[in-house]
Amino acid sequence: MSFSHEKVETNNWLMIVLILLVVAVGGLVEIVPLFFQKSTTQPIAGIVPDSALKVVGRDIYIREGCYNCHSQMIRPLVAETLRYGHYSVAGEFVYDHPFQWGSKRTGPDLHRVGGKYSDEWQRMHLISPRDLVPESIMPAYPWLEKEPANADTIQRHMKALRTVGVPYTDEQIAAAPAELKDKTELDALIAYLQGLGLALK
Repeated sequence: MSFSHEKVETNNWLMIVLILLVVAVGGLVEIVPLFFQKSTTQPIAGIVPDSALKVVGRDIYIREGCYNCHSQMIRPLVAETLRYGHYSVAGEFVYDHPFQWGSKRTGPDLHRVGGKYSDEWQRMHLISPRDLVPESIMPAYPWLEKEPANADTIQRHMKALRTVGVPYTDEQIAAAPAELKDKTELDALIAYLQGLGLALK
């Protein structure tokens, strides 16, 4: 069977199959090598798995939709690196499941926010954003300081993360509920934010 240009253009199903084939091959050629490239699969120096408190904080960050307004990917452009610091590299995110890269910036990029402000500043900003940043459109999250950090499921969560490659030890998993004792959801979220982007600062 010979494929003429006219035959491909006039047969919808043949055109769809050929497009899918080209996209599949192109995708494989671009994506598969990344699974074997150390810069995308190995953690950079200084990256360690999140503590139990940070794992809970990350869940709250996702639950409250913070990722809808805040990217965690600094692009390798001069304007970006001048404002936010070193550009993001894949090795910083090997333990993130799912990773929080994105392009949405209703609010500033948060990838290098760790240590930029004090814990107290973060606490006040989350409870009443406009007290610190009058032009902010971020909603307030006052209920987070009243809700206890969820210790009931943390061990199962950390075990699940271990199955996808995060190197938690049995000791770390066993100690997780104690780490969350007397901590609030606000404490957890602040711990997560304060740990963002420290390795390449």
